[in-house]
Amino acid sequence: MFGLDLNVIWFLLVGILFTGYAILDGFDLGVGALHLFTKTDQERRIMLNSIGPVWDGNEVWLVTAGGALFAAFPDVYATVFSGFYLGFILYVMSLIFRAVAIEFRSKQPMKWWRDFWDISFSVSSILSSFLIGLVLGNIVWGVPLDAEKNFTGFFLNLFHPYSLLLGVTTTALFMMHGAIYAVLKTEGSLHEKIRGWVNRTIIFFIICYAATTMATLLYVPHITEAVRRQPLFFILGILNMLAIANIPREIHRRNDFLAFLSSCASIAALLALFGVGMFPDFVYSNPHPEYSLNLYNAASSPKTLKIMLVIAMIGVPLVLSYTVCIYWIFRGKVKLTPASY
Repeated sequence: MFGLDLNVIWFLLVGILFTGYAILDGFDLGVGALHLFTKTDQERRIMLNSIGPVWDGNEVWLVTAGGALFAAFPDVYATVFSGFYLGFILYVMSLIFRAVAIEFRSKQPMKWWRDFWDISFSVSSILSSFLIGLVLGNIVWGVPLDAEKNFTGFFLNLFHPYSLLLGVTTTALFMMHGAIYAVLKTEGSLHEKIRGWVNRTIIFFIICYAATTMATLLYVPHITEAVRRQPLFFILGILNMLAIANIPREIHRRNDFLAFLSSCASIAALLALFGVGMFPDFVYSNPHPEYSLNLYNAASSPKTLKIMLVIAMIGVPLVLSYTVCIYWIFRGKVKLTPASY
């Protein structure tokens, strides 16, 4: 099924980069979504500082993935960004407003000032998570494309029950991921409080995940076609369930790092299932599947793919090295200092 030509290699590389973004930015979006459940100023500062040194570095993966998509599959980039233009603008605005909230929140001591930015931070995080799921839902469901690869729908058409369900499911997934990360980074009474949130977020995610799975099986049969043809891919689903099931087990044993790794594995397995289901398409055309954008009809020239692969072999290890260094430097529990947010 997956002949390793340049187009397939780039399909996998783009998928790996977006998976890296989902895992890394997913937990700090999840921390933001849970931010308002803390009550005291000190607790909220600890939540902010748990992601403070890494949140902007996490978004480097989004820039890298977007650049790879633009270079390797420009027609996909053009069609998706034009068709989902208002959604992407809203997403970028929520990321910007979220960043401003992180930086401005502790600049003034007034309660109203800090409450305003706390709400802004949390709402922006929830909106960002929801919009990621909304886009994925439309990619899976399919969008109207014509023979010239143009999006022919309207912005409001993107808000249908399946995409809304996937938006909520993505938010629930990131909340679970963020709660586990916050457990890993905190201590004392706040640590115990957040530990109690983990199982609730897992339950919320599992309910959403079950509903999304049923809706996919009933209403989006093309996404499961690859698994029906190659039952071996069903292993990805089993691995995903095992990873999710292992989270409460490790939390109960107080193996917080292993719980976080299990959460990362569940996101990776979910996106692997998404990639397998979509292959070879990037954007499924509904109601005309013959107009779908795939890794061949939307790709750059072979020469461009070769040159960009060389650049990627240099650039991706640098991004990975930067990420590893940042997390190593800022490992351990959060300690508030005069320089903290």
